[in-house]
Amino acid sequence: MIRSLLLGAACAAVSTACLAHITLETKQAPAGANYKAVLRVPHGCEGSATTALRVKIPEGFINVKPMPKPGWKIELKQGKYAKTYEGSEGTKLSEGVVELSWSGGKLPDNFYEEFTFRGFLAGDLPADKPIYFPIVQECEKGVTRWIEIPANGKKLDDYKEPAAELMVTPKK
Repeated sequence: MIRSLLLGAACAAVSTACLAHITLETKQAPAGANYKAVLRVPHGCEGSATTALRVKIPEGFINVKPMPKPGWKIELKQGKYAKTYEGSEGTKLSEGVVELSWSGGKLPDNFYEEFTFRGFLAGDLPADKPIYFPIVQECEKGVTRWIEIPANGKKLDDYKEPAAELMVTPKK
């Protein structure tokens, strides 16, 4: 109990190390399944309110559909996939959303918010390997690029501005 309290206090004291980056609420999902991505945005940029969020969709995450968010405008950037994938209903998909963004809203630095979208994890994604969602967070003053993807032998904690990570588990 005391250890938990000390850890919590340490995290509060150095919150940039404990809750500094944008993360996914559910950190793993099986290949060949639908996945609801909930991006957790814990703060703005050095005290400044968040005004836009842009997410690059990783290869193999297809048929993306964002959830509307009152007060925010959603834009979808369409493009070709590197290959043709089989979707959740057996349809063949060779193009779709490759980037999505929310803008026009205002998330004060001292507030927490979630941005949600869903998609399908292609059945041929390698199991027990992560995919990454690079995110650019624009604020009234400044920009934070959560785009760092770990090199071999490294982990997210080794980086100052890591991309959101989703571990792909074996197909069910």
